[in-house]
Amino acid sequence: MEVVDPVESLVLGRGTSDCRYEHEPQIRFSPRSLPGGRISSTVGKEQAVDQIYERVAGLDVHRDNVVACFRRLGPRGGVVFEKDRFATTTAGLQVLEAWLAERQVQLVAMEATGVYWKPVYYALEARFTLWLCNARNVKKVPGRKTDMSDAEWLADVAAHGMVRPSFVPPAPIRELRELTRYRKTQIDARVSEVQRLEKVLQDAGIKLSSVASKVRTQSGRAMVEALIAGERDGVKLAELAKAGCASRSPRWPRR
Repeated sequence: MEVVDPVESLVLGRGTSDCRYEHEPQIRFSPRSLPGGRISSTVGKEQAVDQIYERVAGLDVHRDNVVACFRRLGPRGGVVFEKDRFATTTAGLQVLEAWLAERQVQLVAMEATGVYWKPVYYALEARFTLWLCNARNVKKVPGRKTDMSDAEWLADVAAHGMVRPSFVPPAPIRELRELTRYRKTQIDARVSEVQRLEKVLQDAGIKLSSVASKVRTQSGRAMVEALIAGERDGVKLAELAKAGCASRSPRWPRR
């Protein structure tokens, strides 16, 4: 009787020690950070992540302070970190700029945090290569989280090119964009006030918009100003209508 090997996928080689599975899985490990900032090697066809920048700084920006972590290669091939905390005032940012320049930083990576990143970015953009990173792309794995570890993580991912910087337009474009955005905000606020005025008139039973195309016409403004001054006589208010507005109602005399 023939005995069948229960492991049908086992293929024997020339020796008993030379054996492998026919469909042997390829074991691969994704690159991960080791203590000290080193990147672990991989097994299989994947290779370790190459370091692109040697002298990188990561900035964890907050409202009142910014934590800076400087990352460089050590003399024996390891990674050395230097960390410090600076104020976000003008004087504090000048100290931060001198601190980075003293260490000959090649790249500065910072996370876009609300509007707090703008003063830091504007203070450093003339002297360093800055990467403004999306918070979603540099999100750290869950665990113990501190400002220092966040700055170190930013420096690590930037040194290995594992994140893409966001587009920040040049200064003239930024100024124009702020101006146009403020103009739009003012227009929206004016429209809201006109709508609120119309609501107040409707609540008071004054159907000004029924005979005027807009409340903000010359006739409408004159009537509203008269109402504010205390005028309550409807005939006198109707006499304030201009020719275009008076023609919409036969009861109002033309002027």
